[in-house]
Amino acid sequence: MSHVLVLFAHPRADRSEVNTHLARVARETPGVTLVDLYAEYPRFDIDVDAEQRRLVEHDVIVFQHPVYWYSSPALLKEWQDLVLEYGFAYGTEGTALRGKTLISVVSAGAPSHVYTEQGSYNMSLRRFFAPFEYTAQLCGMRYLSPFVLFGAGHSVEEGRLGPHLERYRQLLEALVEERLDLDLAERVDCLATHLGGETSGGIQGSGGMR
Repeated sequence: MSHVLVLFAHPRADRSEVNTHLARVARETPGVTLVDLYAEYPRFDIDVDAEQRRLVEHDVIVFQHPVYWYSSPALLKEWQDLVLEYGFAYGTEGTALRGKTLISVVSAGAPSHVYTEQGSYNMSLRRFFAPFEYTAQLCGMRYLSPFVLFGAGHSVEEGRLGPHLERYRQLLEALVEERLDLDLAERVDCLATHLGGETSGGIQGSGGMR
């Protein structure tokens, strides 16, 4: 069994139409620890030692947040700047995160076709999230394809939120129970489209974490 840490970062959770529901799913999933960063650090006074202990105690780290200007809200960036320090997360003696897994779970306001080479953004969301991927590589971590809800602002009226929450629950349970095919989860462009329904067998294997 793996211990999963979800770092939830939303500066206006009271206005969230998606992420508070995702946070609830994470909070209710056995084996998952949810940390609401903006609730815990409203003044950005991050307890670096406490956050580093959390990382050491968990096997899978989830960055859960809305997409803000093609990246994350400010507090999550501040968290990375302070917590992932030299000698702990990287460097000759910075091996505390080596072998762990990192995944971004995000909501994006734009529809999925925008995040394509043919779309107005000219690239996938995963390419926008390259800094997260390279951060994981520097720390010796494995970075999985982002788990994304596109067109998040219209997800409720279109009936897409409920199925997405169920896929998120499936993802967290698969991570905890070590039955997610990590090799395949690294390669796909968007993890959410490969969970649930007919495609779930390709991601949720029975042979343990790979």
